[in-house]
Amino acid sequence: MQVGENVRGRDVFVIQSTIHRTNDRFMELLFWVDALKRASAASVTAVVPYFSYGKGDKKDEPRVSIRARVCADALEAVGCDRVVTMDLHSPQIQGFFRIPVDNLLGLHTLGDQVRKDGAENLVVVSADTGFAEEARKFARYLDAPVAISVKHRPDHDERAEVIDIIGDVQNKTALIVDDFVISGGTLIEDSRDLKNKGAARVMAAVTHGVFSPGTMKRLAESEIEVLYVTDSVENRPEPLIDKIRVVPVAACFGEAIRRISRRESISAMFPE
Repeated sequence: MQVGENVRGRDVFVIQSTIHRTNDRFMELLFWVDALKRASAASVTAVVPYFSYGKGDKKDEPRVSIRARVCADALEAVGCDRVVTMDLHSPQIQGFFRIPVDNLLGLHTLGDQVRKDGAENLVVVSADTGFAEEARKFARYLDAPVAISVKHRPDHDERAEVIDIIGDVQNKTALIVDDFVISGGTLIEDSRDLKNKGAARVMAAVTHGVFSPGTMKRLAESEIEVLYVTDSVENRPEPLIDKIRVVPVAACFGEAIRRISRRESISAMFPE
């Protein structure tokens, strides 16, 4: 791995995915940051659309690693000066870093696509209580009411049981929102419960479509009519089905890079 002399004294942005063969991609990112710093780059910003291991943001069992913190420490250790990512699993991950972290929002891009497609009589449904505040922001952006799916997780796996839906979804188009989807279990169970509660249609908008093997079949058989995801994840184990609509976020990241290079505000990109 070698970089040219033209990086000397420049602000460099490394755009790197860290999904599917995650360990390989993350190690490659570390090597690039190290190489650029050794080539005398003035600063190196890691642009990571989907921050893998972000779900490992707390010690939820005895004797487990806080994986997001380990990744933060590794990036700082090789000399990374800044990180740009999108919709971290939890805001506390920004506190794992001692360098600036710009957490871009997929909300506006996904919301704009939902509006463009003309969905009517919407109610925004938070996939769980932990995502309720982000769901409220989404609802304000779309000028829609909000409902919350209340769940119980009996074990430490991805499986969750829906206890109730808080909010009025009767005869409405329910739009489930979340930060990422892997197996699709949460969305599928929510969609089934929303239909039982009287929702006329069920759609979903999720920033990161990770999609483990077998997810496409489960989604195809579910009550979800349309699932919007961004292109923050660029490769997946299975072809996407027709229900999935991929919304590009390159313009959002491009604007963030432009603003950083010009020392302008990032938060101004996302007015309340």
